[in-house]
Amino acid sequence: MNCETLNKILCQGEDSQYQFKENFSSIDKLAAEICAFANSDGGYIIIGVSDNSELTGLDTSDISRLNQWISNATSQKVDKMILVQTQILICNAKRVLIIHIPRGLHKPYAVNRTDVWVKSGADKRKAPIDEILRLAHTSGMYFADEIETSATIENFDEQFFKDRYKILFEDELEYLQIPLENLLQNLKIVKNKCLTLAGLLLFGKNPERTVPQFTIKATSYQGNEKADQCFKDKEDIGGKLIDQYIKGINFIERNLHRIQTTDDFNDPGTMEIPLKVFSEILANAIIHRNYYIQAPIQIHLFSDRLEIESPGTLPNTLTEDNIRVGVHVEINPTILSFLAKDKQFRYSGRGTGIPRVIKMCQHEGIAIRFVNDSQTQRFCVVISRRYGIIDYETYDR
Repeated sequence: MNCETLNKILCQGEDSQYQFKENFSSIDKLAAEICAFANSDGGYIIIGVSDNSELTGLDTSDISRLNQWISNATSQKVDKMILVQTQILICNAKRVLIIHIPRGLHKPYAVNRTDVWVKSGADKRKAPIDEILRLAHTSGMYFADEIETSATIENFDEQFFKDRYKILFEDELEYLQIPLENLLQNLKIVKNKCLTLAGLLLFGKNPERTVPQFTIKATSYQGNEKADQCFKDKEDIGGKLIDQYIKGINFIERNLHRIQTTDDFNDPGTMEIPLKVFSEILANAIIHRNYYIQAPIQIHLFSDRLEIESPGTLPNTLTEDNIRVGVHVEINPTILSFLAKDKQFRYSGRGTGIPRVIKMCQHEGIAIRFVNDSQTQRFCVVISRRYGIIDYETYDR
């Protein structure tokens, strides 16, 4: 950073990426600010600037003390080490100290082992327990699909499990030299005589009765806005995950147009968005959604585009750019272990799906965009309908 860049930042004011501080009076307060950035998307603390964005500067003793506090805070005060970068700038004869905190890879970070801070706009706040669990989920420390639910073994669809097991593993349960209950525990379908979330969503009887939030809500709108009061079609899709997937695909198919691409009137036509594109995106939403967030997957079909919205943002180390080249992280491994083997689900789990989707869209002249929104905790894929035009410069939903 140079003085010109700093002046632009000061003119813009504080936000979720830049925090201004005139000085720090305690190491705990410094550690809390660093912790908040690490638990969010990273950012900069600029010290030597007043709340009204005026340079106040630091003397040499301040710089020496703060550097020592930064070292101690990141290695001792915060429970997991954070590697930050510091820079000293002299602008208008005023010294400022800039701390760059990267996005944390091992969330959640806590100060003094108890206080987990996160960014809230330009400020920070303590995270409640449900948000701490979501942070742990994104770093791969805990898997939501392995958590036990209130559903007992009586909610287990044994016949469905036996049928799927035979298809997926090409083996008969009757030939296994292991009790069924032990097998279900080994597969992380049952825990403490209750179904895990994976067991309930994959093999439960009417799972939406126990976890109604983990469904799909699909709407086909008349126009291009969610605020439109008129819809053409809507459906609340529950059931086992494989049923949700199939019904979600059917909803999109019946609401898309087919375009005549030959002179043959009897030709069935070509779908506006290829089936392989939206089936892959919906499969990703089901596999990679954050099950710590109590919200359904959303399918929004507008006159110019399709949006498939999944609760939760990309896990640590993933960005919109690297998923384009096949980088992926498994955050629901039990669910993935079954659905990746299911031929109806059409998911390989090798990280090739998104690059393949992008290539298909390019070939068909269809625009596709990935929106990773940390403020609303959602990941959305936006796909234009054939010959539709999306103004991405003003797109903000």
